Amino acid sequence: NTDAPGFLSDFNRFIANRKSEIINPKSALVLGAGGSACAVVYALLHDGWNVTVSSRRPEQAGQLAASFLNYQLQITDFADLRPFTFHLIVNTTPLGMTPNIDSSPLPEGTNLTQGTIVYDLVYNPRETKLVRDAKTQGCHATTGLGMLIEQAALSFQLWTGRVPPREALYQSVSP
Repeated sequence: NTDAPGFLSDFNRFIANRKSEIINPKSALVLGAGGSACAVVYALLHDGWNVTVSSRRPEQAGQLAASFLNYQLQITDFADLRPFTFHLIVNTTPLGMTPNIDSSPLPEGTNLTQGTIVYDLVYNPRETKLVRDAKTQGCHATTGLGMLIEQAALSFQLWTGRVPPREALYQSVSP
């Protein structure tokens, strides 16, 4: 499917002007362990990131880790993550999605390191609580709307052999 390349394409577009801020080794925290988490973990691992996964269901996180035996994928309990020292935090859970727009996968009062990149796959609402909170703390943050568009464009290209104009896709979802 187009989940992993759709994520990576939009993510790289989002950080294009910030790549110099990310030092090696690149560290990412993925919140969740479902299907979209698997795609994000795959994309990040293949792009050279050190990935840690935190999930409410440890058995699901273990199954995810078993899918990546050739990589050093870290699994951790969310309570063990403080302080947050990741370059990137990706939310792959539905927390914050309409109609529950006042929820966030991070506990209230969580402090993030200024400059951390926060990518929330949730795109409805257009700006989630996680994204708002991250921006308030000086982080670079975005939702998954760009990933949705990239997935659509890549799927269209796979089915038709034609490259759709990305700008037209972005304009079609503009408010």
